[in-house]
Amino acid sequence: MTRAAKAKGRTGQQEVRDKLLETFPEFEPDDIKSTTMGDTGEDIQLSPAARKKLPITIEVKRRKSSLKTVYGYLEQASKHAKGEPVVFFRSDRMPWVVMIGMDHYMELLRNWKDKDGD
Repeated sequence: MTRAAKAKGRTGQQEVRDKLLETFPEFEPDDIKSTTMGDTGEDIQLSPAARKKLPITIEVKRRKSSLKTVYGYLEQASKHAKGEPVVFFRSDRMPWVVMIGMDHYMELLRNWKDKDGD
């Protein structure tokens, strides 16, 4: 992986980390951290307290062009939008995946965990 690609990946991880910290201000920066590039495992590390509230595993991907088709689907959903655009897609013999905008996901995540009473 080139130095520029690593920097791009690191920036992507930091953007996701920052959005999570903004969405969950009760956490400290040490609760939600971007991992070092090249480390194995999840891209965003959660402290035990954060993991209790956010039982998710985060993998961050930034690609120059390989996601054009997926973004095309989201754009198509946006053109027809009467609400928040959501795209459901899957490949043969693979599970369904849902794509939504990050802000909408953070809102759903926040509301989901608030509803739990945590």
